[in-house]
Amino acid sequence: MRKILAGRVYRHFKGKDYKVLVVAQHTETGEQCVVYQALYDDFAYYVRPYAMFASEVEQQYRFELTEEEYD
Repeated sequence: MRKILAGRVYRHFKGKDYKVLVVAQHTETGEQCVVYQALYDDFAYYVRPYAMFASEVEQQYRFELTEEEYD
């Protein structure tokens, strides 16, 4: 499985950028989850299962690491 890096910016396959804040563990299931923040509009926070964040959709990665940096 792909390694997702905390503190880095990923671009969703629909074009918007998100910063990965941390990879966390679900308290009930032990499942790894990615906590990330939108870098647009209201800068909302989201949680998605690690496997889903790292997965492919429509023959491309759902989230692709970018070279862009945000503070």
